[in-house]
Amino acid sequence: MSELGDKRKLFTRNIIKVLDKMIADGYEPMIGREGEKHMPNSLHYDGLAMDIILTKDGKVLDKTEDHKTFGDFWEGLHADCFWGGNGIKPDGLKYDGNHYSVTYQGKK
Repeated sequence: MSELGDKRKLFTRNIIKVLDKMIADGYEPMIGREGEKHMPNSLHYDGLAMDIILTKDGKVLDKTEDHKTFGDFWEGLHADCFWGGNGIKPDGLKYDGNHYSVTYQGKK
């Protein structure tokens, strides 16, 4: 399998784990609308990134800090897992708390 294929398998296994944790912790996550436009060369187009909309008790939790527990969990799953709430990405996007990705070719 190619490097991209291996990374997509890693991403898939781990996105299931973080979604399961969110649900087990009483949240109701929703997968972001991946058809929306992302920056050119985004990992979303490679199948290596997902935006997760976090909800609880009927409210959308859209602050970066709302995702912190899950972002830390995500990054603990593998060295290539990157959470958008941890600083500035190479494309300049800063504190994108609902962004979960696997690094590939220098992109986060």
